[in-house]
Amino acid sequence: MNVYFKIFKMKYLKRFVMPVLLLLAGIFLKYFLKELDISDDEFVSSFKRVGSILLIVSLSWAAIAFIRIIKQIFLEKYDVSKENNLRSRKFQTQFNILERILVFLIVLISIGLILMLFDEVKRIGISLFASAGVAGVIIGLAAQRVIGAVLAGIQIAIAQPIRLDDVVVIEGEWGRIEEITLTYVVVRIWDQRRLVVPSPYFFEKTFQNWTRTSAEILGTVFIYTDYHVSFDALRKELTRLLESTPLWDKRVNVLQVTDAKQNSVEVRALMSAKDSGTAWDLRVFIREKLIEFLQKNYPESLPRTRVLIEGKENILKDEVDQTENSAEKE
Repeated sequence: MNVYFKIFKMKYLKRFVMPVLLLLAGIFLKYFLKELDISDDEFVSSFKRVGSILLIVSLSWAAIAFIRIIKQIFLEKYDVSKENNLRSRKFQTQFNILERILVFLIVLISIGLILMLFDEVKRIGISLFASAGVAGVIIGLAAQRVIGAVLAGIQIAIAQPIRLDDVVVIEGEWGRIEEITLTYVVVRIWDQRRLVVPSPYFFEKTFQNWTRTSAEILGTVFIYTDYHVSFDALRKELTRLLESTPLWDKRVNVLQVTDAKQNSVEVRALMSAKDSGTAWDLRVFIREKLIEFLQKNYPESLPRTRVLIEGKENILKDEVDQTENSAEKE
């Protein structure tokens, strides 16, 4: 316990150094400056106001630092880098959004308190309250989309249609949830682009979440072959390939003929993997190796186009007879 307390002091208490210094400076300017022999009352009044501002800023800063420390200590128990990280991602998402909400409220209240220290702003505030009906309508209309986005961010934290590190497909783009804020969500696309999506999108439009309850996923590979292919040989080769790679999680191994078309047969190989990234690599591996297997062992089973010409001998005989008749007439 003592060791943990030392680590706690070294790691976190330094975040309160600046807030404490500002707090001491604010207390001095607001309560002890008047003890000095200063005859200028306006000077003293101005510094008392500065002291009040420093007190508000220091307390707000300390409150924000305390919230972030509590969040960090709590989330140290939940590692999102492990394979079965559904519970960890759930708490990471909730605490990150909760932290942003509290920080936003603290900053907003602090700005309001600082502005109310000035008489000019206070008079404007009283005027606004006097015309609260009109001002409320104007502000409500102007901030409607912003308020809707903030409420959607809060709803994401509660309902959790998405979590940090979830694999999603949005607008045809495959990626992972990288960041969730109060107003928008950042999706890291597979080619390292970033897709910024407004929070209300996840309640207004349809999207795919591949890791909503589990990261495990099925992958498919389609092979188009000739009718002469040996399906039993393909099944044995698929099993051999899956057992030879660590990408397969040993849950699903199926090969089926899913369609018979005019010129080819559609064969589907179904396999399972621990997550979507591994499933992609497994599908690429199986597709490549099955094609190589057909090339080496069943080259006649590759797709081909057949053309059958009937009566070819009769056509040639008619052409010869026509040539002989023409020669006799000449």
